[in-house]
Amino acid sequence: MPLSHLADIDDALIARARGIRLACFDVDGTLTDGRLIYDDEGRESKAFHIHDGQGLVLLRRAGVEVALITARHSPAAERRARELGVRIHTGVKDKLAQVDALCAELGLDRAQVAFMGDDLPDLPPLRAVGLAIAPSDAHAWTARHTHWRTRARAGRGAAREACDLLLGAQGHAADLWEGIA
Repeated sequence: MPLSHLADIDDALIARARGIRLACFDVDGTLTDGRLIYDDEGRESKAFHIHDGQGLVLLRRAGVEVALITARHSPAAERRARELGVRIHTGVKDKLAQVDALCAELGLDRAQVAFMGDDLPDLPPLRAVGLAIAPSDAHAWTARHTHWRTRARAGRGAAREACDLLLGAQGHAADLWEGIA
């Protein structure tokens, strides 16, 4: 793989990543560090890592559909998704059903889906998809049901590592680098 920090990835994981056509991400505790911050008026704010956002954009450019799936209603997450040009589904009570709906819409099967999550509400899709990923600081009960854990923590580049895995495994990393250099 052209990405040196992924050199320790085994062939089975690369094979799983090679077939992914839809990458789904939980928001809180995956794209953010999991903290909820409220101002005096009760408005919520979240911090998103710029590297994670760039990874999502690069996946889209490489032809991988990207969707954010969160149980919470979050204007901040909706805004971030709009900025990145990715799908977002908020207030989702059954994340696996949402993944299945996306698969039906896109003509994919679950084996072609990656899901990145960090806690118990993410277990159903993590157990069902072709590539289950967790940030390094995911809850232990959830992390043990994944194919891979990132080195980075949630909200601090973990999603970018997942994107880089997919891009590298699918042979897009070198093309992306050439487009910049």
